[in-house]
Amino acid sequence: MATFEYTAEKDSKVLTGSLEAIDREGASKVLAKENMRIISLNEVQKSKFNLNFELSEPRVKLQDRVVFTRQLATMINAGVPLVRSLATLSQQTDSKALKRYLAEVVHDVESGEALASSLKKHPKAFDDIYVNMVAAGEEGGILDSILLKLANQQEKDAEIRGKLKSAMTYPGVILSITFVAFIFLMTTVIPKIGTIIKDLGGDDYELPVYTQVMLKISDFMVNDGPLLLVLSIIVFFILGKYIRTPKGKLNFHRVLLKIPLVGKIITKVAIARFSRTFSALSAAGVNILESLNVTANAVGNEVIKRHILDAQQAVKNGKSLSEPLSGVKLFPPILSQMIAIGEETGEIDTVLEKLADFYDQEVDQVANSLTSILEPIMIVILGSIIGVIALSVFGPISSITQSI
Repeated sequence: MATFEYTAEKDSKVLTGSLEAIDREGASKVLAKENMRIISLNEVQKSKFNLNFELSEPRVKLQDRVVFTRQLATMINAGVPLVRSLATLSQQTDSKALKRYLAEVVHDVESGEALASSLKKHPKAFDDIYVNMVAAGEEGGILDSILLKLANQQEKDAEIRGKLKSAMTYPGVILSITFVAFIFLMTTVIPKIGTIIKDLGGDDYELPVYTQVMLKISDFMVNDGPLLLVLSIIVFFILGKYIRTPKGKLNFHRVLLKIPLVGKIITKVAIARFSRTFSALSAAGVNILESLNVTANAVGNEVIKRHILDAQQAVKNGKSLSEPLSGVKLFPPILSQMIAIGEETGEIDTVLEKLADFYDQEVDQVANSLTSILEPIMIVILGSIIGVIALSVFGPISSITQSI
């Protein structure tokens, strides 16, 4: 993308400004669509000393994508041509990342490329689900209704994420405060108090075992803390690299599913996402094999993804979708039962949409349970740590005072 500065005339007024476009021709077309007569149009030359720290393409925020999708659906439904709709939304959006991608999409669509194939070039903004549903909408001539379904689906996904984040916020804050307070006490307060206790008690005074343990932990953190920090960073770095590998990611997701309550939440979220995505793709006319492939990549867990891909292979071999899913212990029986009903009635999209709503409510309940369980646990942990430290400090002081 290049930046162009322009001077143009519109309604007998001279206007100046800047815009982003792929080339000079693209910039000229954007100005022409705004009924501007170009007086001058110059590309802004970037300094050769300017360093580009952008390591990858910027991501588009979910809310920005939802707003764009709804607005595009409205404009197409109103009969506005696709290219004009895209160009208008490109100028109106406040998202710099989305503005950049849409400028390229406008150029591609103007050149005769399909909207779906143009969007596919920008995976940071438009994922496989988005692209496949747009492609189905273009083929079926129902792009506006498909875009509305997409917007609804993205909003539901964002709602689930928001609820889980809010459920984890309070426990996360308490845990962070506990960690910071523990480090501060053990590296700053305890060493000084330990010295005072030893001076008061004298050489013959033997400290209680729990106080000795606390002082040894404190000494270790003060003397070997930097080394421990470096080793921790190295371990986390190695684990991070491993988790990003296919095998590491699979093992990590397998462990997450085995954690009590956490595994239940992940499974319910994945089933809700699977049901809603598969329903939307099915309603859009995407064939079942392609729908399963796209949905597998959307559930967010490698273990569940593999089960869905196994089901896809079984469907290829002539089985109904409900059969392979019924044999997966990870999935609740209601999933395969509802899919079987949908296959029998020919309304699998409607059935799965209702199932997704049901699991959205389940996620709400589990998230609330998580909050109610973790809050007291975090408070007990924080209180226990402070209590142990206080006992280790005031126990010896009380004993020495009584001896005196």
